[in-house]
Amino acid sequence: MIQIFKALSEESRLRILSLLVNSEELCVCEVEEILGMTQSNASRHLAVLKNCGILISYKKAQWAYYKLNDIFISENAELWEYLKNRLQKLNTFCKDCEKLGECKSKDLCSCRSKEASNE
Repeated sequence: MIQIFKALSEESRLRILSLLVNSEELCVCEVEEILGMTQSNASRHLAVLKNCGILISYKKAQWAYYKLNDIFISENAELWEYLKNRLQKLNTFCKDCEKLGECKSKDLCSCRSKEASNE
């Protein structure tokens, strides 16, 4: 439990969670773009959230994708409900959601573009 609260004590990580409430998954490059972070900084914040069990990840080629961990949500249902409600009240929420929409329309992850063209 200490690891979870330490992970939630940083604004950038809360912003990442607020983005994931509105998106099924995010690539590291999307987090970089939306939050204006370097790749190493975005990866570090994502790793903290993953290491405490809030997020899970998978790789496609060289891209790493992160999404909310369903097990974390089910085991911490009351905390998750509180977080979902409070994350939407962050000062940066609306701006980040707008950037999320712009980012998704840019299709930054070329592996997604390749998959779509192969279908």
